[in-house]
Amino acid sequence: MKILIVDDDAKNRKLLKVALRNYGYETIEAENGYRAVISAKEHMPALILMDIQMPVMDGISALNTIRADESMKDVPVIAVTSYAMKGDLEKFISEGFDSCMTKPIDIKKLMGLVEKFIKGSE
Repeated sequence: MKILIVDDDAKNRKLLKVALRNYGYETIEAENGYRAVISAKEHMPALILMDIQMPVMDGISALNTIRADESMKDVPVIAVTSYAMKGDLEKFISEGFDSCMTKPIDIKKLMGLVEKFIKGSE
C-alpha cells in the first residue's frame, strides 16, 4: 500500500517515511501541495498525510484540488499540522480532511490512524 507524505520540511517527511516503512508501507513524498496533487494523480495512494502550511500550495488548497478529481475524491487525507489551538482540529475536519494529527508526531497514534484508514479501504 502506498502512502503519500506531504510536508515542506524534509525532516518531517523522513520521520514519517521511516515510521511507515517500518510498518511495511511504501511511501511517496511531496514537498508542497502542488507536488502532492501531481503525485496523488500519478501514484493513486491508499492514504495521504498532508501538512497544512506549505509554500506554493497549502494543504487545504491541495485537499480541495484532490477532492475535485473524481478518481481521487475518496482517498483518505489526514491533516498533519503544528496548529493545535482550540478549534483548529475541528476546523480541518470541517474543511474535508478525514482526520487530523498534531506535530510533534506520536508514532503509535499515527499508526493507529493509518491502520484505521488503510484497513477501511481494503
